[in-house]
Amino acid sequence: QVRLVESGGGSVQAGGSLRLSCAASRYTYERDCMGWFRQAPGKDREGVAVIYTGSGDTYYTDSVKGRFTISKDNAENTLYLQMNDLKPEDTAMYYCAADNSFFGGGHRYCVLRVDAYNDWGQGTQVTVSS
Repeated sequence: QVRLVESGGGSVQAGGSLRLSCAASRYTYERDCMGWFRQAPGKDREGVAVIYTGSGDTYYTDSVKGRFTISKDNAENTLYLQMNDLKPEDTAMYYCAADNSFFGGGHRYCVLRVDAYNDWGQGTQVTVSS
């Protein structure tokens, strides 16, 4: 079973930065899509950024493009989310997730849909004050 453990959350002022980490168990080689999702109080969980580890292709939700960067250190088997220029609306519990890629149009790809992921971490809280 895949085990995912997030860290790096905290409280920052608007405009600040945080880097989230997700340490993955050795079984994640079976999962070629890894990503970050978030859930604010009273709202549905949403996709933030995912990476297809086969090619390094990345996918971001529009609200974080240009501010957040997802990456993976294969040697350490750790997923990262660098978050810059944080805004109060980024406040949420952030979750790491992993699952298999899809195949279509002659290539493999990942999606930002919550229901496409079955392996989840426990989450790390990010709070951005104005």
